[in-house]
Amino acid sequence: MTVMNKNRFGRLLVLLGIACLASACKVLGPNYAPPATPTPNAYKEAAKTQKLASQMDAKWWTLYGNTELDQLIAEVELKNYSLQAAAARTKQARALTEVALANKLPTVMAGGQNDLGILANWEIDLWGRIQRSIEASGATAQASAADLAAMKLSLQAQLAQNYFNLRVQDEQIRLLQETAVAYERLLKVTQNQYAVGVADRSAILQVQSQINTVQSQMHEVKVSRAQLEHAIAVLVGKPPADFAIASAPLTAQVPEVPAALPADLLLRRPDIAAAERRMAAASAKIGEAEASAYPSLNLFAGVSIRKGLLGGAKTLFPLYSGGATKAKQSEARLAYEVEIANYQQAVLNAFRDVEDNLASMQSLEAAAENKAEAVKSARAALSIMNNQQQVGIIHYPTLISAQTAGLDSEKVGLDILAKRLVASVNLMKALGGGWQPSELDAYATPVAKK
Repeated sequence: MTVMNKNRFGRLLVLLGIACLASACKVLGPNYAPPATPTPNAYKEAAKTQKLASQMDAKWWTLYGNTELDQLIAEVELKNYSLQAAAARTKQARALTEVALANKLPTVMAGGQNDLGILANWEIDLWGRIQRSIEASGATAQASAADLAAMKLSLQAQLAQNYFNLRVQDEQIRLLQETAVAYERLLKVTQNQYAVGVADRSAILQVQSQINTVQSQMHEVKVSRAQLEHAIAVLVGKPPADFAIASAPLTAQVPEVPAALPADLLLRRPDIAAAERRMAAASAKIGEAEASAYPSLNLFAGVSIRKGLLGGAKTLFPLYSGGATKAKQSEARLAYEVEIANYQQAVLNAFRDVEDNLASMQSLEAAAENKAEAVKSARAALSIMNNQQQVGIIHYPTLISAQTAGLDSEKVGLDILAKRLVASVNLMKALGGGWQPSELDAYATPVAKK
């Protein structure tokens, strides 16, 4: 080896020594830890008999025991375009994490033309800027993955609610059709009685008015059903013209929703996880900003045909930035405070969400019990009045009034059932729908993994 090459080789050894020392340098910025969050011991609105479960089934919708609903929700995950866009954003965030990880390694380039050779360049992470960048990008990728899970849960809940409301509309249409048939029979009886002088023409007009009213209501319900069907079509990624759900009875029952303890809610809701990961990313960016005020060191080494072994170091010392460096650090710290407040608010909103739906479930359950008794009584009373009308004991206005009251009572009962089903879906969504925080592990970086 020539003297010149020996000197260059010696410089490379010195540079490697510097790199080893640099690896022990201080990492600037705070080491992230989530803030303490006040958590109640129990939910205020939970019934004493409320079943507690540490974990809900990931396929929470199977609690309703409806195979058609199961199939539709499976299509949401596969074909919903909003979900596909969110999935692409998550992959994009993951790619940015890979870029940040690559910055920790040397870059190797080949040169040509006048001097063929290979040159490696390596930024020594003296103050942890690259490490904090990796932490920030990893946490951001995890936040994006949690956003994806939250959107998926929201779309699944929307579909389930639309489906149940559609089936309730089917029941409304069936009820109105049966009522219209009953009025048609009454109209024929009234017309026959008018023909023999037992009834007057006003009785015919009253019955005909009720038939028209029921038919008008039926048209309104059919429009509502069509709109719900269109909404479901879009959720499963199909044009409404190419999608249809056949009319069928409502078979789903309101399930008992297992409520986890309040402390578990912070771990089970993807939107809270997303807020927490953004907080972690903002914390890491403080270190990035602080490191920008310190010197940077880049090492290079290589070999070429003309020059042989190459090696050296490039050091930059920030001297004056017109206050930009301090402003950047201040911005990073304030951004972290913003994310802390967003996280705390997300937690409070989540607790309120659960409490609201627990209260709705209890109130609607009581209303359903009362209305069931009212419907039963209305049906019995109408049956008696129909018999009385046939033998001429009661007049038409009384019977029509009873039929109208019975119809209204049945419709209110269906409306309460729809609200109970929707509230149960909302409660499952509020509890996180069986989502697991371990789903974020695949997006964690080696230094950012919790």
